[in-house]
Amino acid sequence: MENATFGAGCFWGVEAAFRKVEGVTTTAVGYAGGAMANPTYKDVCSGTTGHAEVVSVDFDPARVSYEELLDLFWQIHDPTTLNRQGPDIGTQYRSAIHTHGPAQQAAALASLDQAANQFSGPIVTEITPAPDFWMAEDDHQQYFEKRGYAHGA
Repeated sequence: MENATFGAGCFWGVEAAFRKVEGVTTTAVGYAGGAMANPTYKDVCSGTTGHAEVVSVDFDPARVSYEELLDLFWQIHDPTTLNRQGPDIGTQYRSAIHTHGPAQQAAALASLDQAANQFSGPIVTEITPAPDFWMAEDDHQQYFEKRGYAHGA
């Protein structure tokens, strides 16, 4: 198994999209990239912690490649909007790829080069080594599934 971490706006929809991928074994929503240890949803939404809403994705590389996950990442959000996705505005909604090791870093940078041809504006996605991941509260995990909502990727 391998792990990938993506920020692409509100983590509820991002998680739902990755959970549909064959080869993804586990997902968890949480917070990464900020200064506060163990932040809460309320803390992160205050805009003062520096965290982004992210999804941790465990996947079987024999069934789905990291590159395929990167392709989905670029498809499910607008990486040209700084600190915003749709109606959600704030630094916690920024576009981010947090890499786990040099191979993921290289793949993420290559995918950024490819994605640049798909969008009309400059891409603002941050690509950084994975910082600490803080699991979000249980009521945020598999949010759409728990509420019976269908959410397309």
